[in-house]
Amino acid sequence: MAIPYHHFNLVTSEKPDMEMRFPSPVVLTQDELKRIAAYKAVEMVESGMVVGLGTGSTAKHAVDRIGELLHQGKLKNIIGIPTSTKTHEQALSLGIPLSDLDSHPVLDIAIDGADEIDPNLNLVKGRGGSLLREKMVEGVCKKFVVIVDESKLVEYIGGSGLAMPVEIVPFCWKFTAKRLQELFEYAGCVAKLRTFASSNGMENGGLPFVTDNGNYVVDLYFKRDIGDLKAASDAILRLAGVVEHGMFLDMATTVIVAGDLGVTIKNKIIK
Repeated sequence: MAIPYHHFNLVTSEKPDMEMRFPSPVVLTQDELKRIAAYKAVEMVESGMVVGLGTGSTAKHAVDRIGELLHQGKLKNIIGIPTSTKTHEQALSLGIPLSDLDSHPVLDIAIDGADEIDPNLNLVKGRGGSLLREKMVEGVCKKFVVIVDESKLVEYIGGSGLAMPVEIVPFCWKFTAKRLQELFEYAGCVAKLRTFASSNGMENGGLPFVTDNGNYVVDLYFKRDIGDLKAASDAILRLAGVVEHGMFLDMATTVIVAGDLGVTIKNKIIK
């Protein structure tokens, strides 16, 4: 099934393990691809829903679109649950009504980006520093829609060579970082404290990056596949001082990928 980018009124199949590709006749920038994926995801949002609002450059487009549709009256009675202070501020500026998990412990849908996606729809998230709140919100939604451009597709978690973040308490952070690095020594792991300078793409040496929760982030860089992801997850979470990690395993229900050849929609296999 193939439809060019300029046709956006597409119906997403709800069948498990269904993949649909819509080829594009034009070359688009990475940001344009992100916006296309985001707009496609927002088509799944219906009036009256409680919606998890993601964080990051791709999710920002989805939040903008929800605000636009509310303003146009095409969506009504939406309640947003933001995953970061930044998204909270963005949603307020757009007039999106907000609440929290205390009032809405189950969400209808959440839309967010990802830093990596493997062939089994496992994710790395949190390079923007919001991984804990993202996991709390996206772990209790009926449908978790992930929106990315094709540069985020990897053969295995950590395969991009970029960071897999771990949120830790500030107390004795060097001790915790060392234990994390030793945990994945077999994969050539290097653990680095994230700083404000490094998070902005500048040289290291700045003050520690602090999450919305007042914690630090240690970024893990792998040279090789870390193997069993569930075992890796359990091992990280067993370390005292660790708050949460950025592997989102078996959580995504739908992944929307925008690339040079079009939009691909992948749905989770229902076992």
